[in-house]
Amino acid sequence: MDTANLTKQNEEMEALSAIYGDEWTVESDKTKSYSIKIYEKKYEVVLYVTMPEDYPSQSPPSYEFSAPWMDRKDKSELHQALDEIYLENIGKCVVFQWVEKIREVLQTIKPKKRQKVNKTTKSKSPPKLSSDTSLVHSDCPEITHGEVIVDRKSIFQGHAAEVHSIDDVNAVLTKLKMNKKICHAKHNMYAYRIERKTGKGNCIIQDCDNDGEAHAGGRMLHLMQILDQKNTLVVVTRWYGGIQLGPDRFRHINNATRQAIEQAGLLKK
Repeated sequence: MDTANLTKQNEEMEALSAIYGDEWTVESDKTKSYSIKIYEKKYEVVLYVTMPEDYPSQSPPSYEFSAPWMDRKDKSELHQALDEIYLENIGKCVVFQWVEKIREVLQTIKPKKRQKVNKTTKSKSPPKLSSDTSLVHSDCPEITHGEVIVDRKSIFQGHAAEVHSIDDVNAVLTKLKMNKKICHAKHNMYAYRIERKTGKGNCIIQDCDNDGEAHAGGRMLHLMQILDQKNTLVVVTRWYGGIQLGPDRFRHINNATRQAIEQAGLLKK
């Protein structure tokens, strides 16, 4: 790692730790991954950042935030705001500005009620996807459905697609939820990373959703960051079998994520 970048990263981490105290957490010293909980007006956002070796001189930190109560439109607008901050400050440390921007947004944003879905659907065998796609827009990206993982009556299945815009992401999510068994599953967690070209270089647009399975979306996104996936959306569906799996559920979610990416031919080598 460039000595100047390392020095600036260490100085930034020390400052953030001093400013935010217990709200700032070191997730991994090895990968230089961190998280911070941001509270404002009873709303919470958790920001996760990972520092690449060439940050801040050439690249931005990889980031994602967890805010299950926030709708997709507000998330997209917040992503755009953070990306704009980086593009206006290329070569400089930006995490503090990101945190304060999120805090500023939380002062005005209001969470919207999410529609409830039936989460008691039982399945004795691996679900089969509907072949009726007549109601889906013809521009919807092709979706690859991964292998089914079964453990103690719970069923996990990953779905992956190549996406190049938020519209692509929404199209895939809409198509998947047209299938009643997927729509009625206990959880439909997802994560995506999209590479966007700008006048000042490339940046990564990314987001995730836990859909009620705490930290699952963030773990999926972290795996995609490690794999350096770009223009990829992964959805992991879980049909709950009535038996709690503990930490094993995250192993199955990660395996389903990687398998779906690989089967879709999107896994970077």
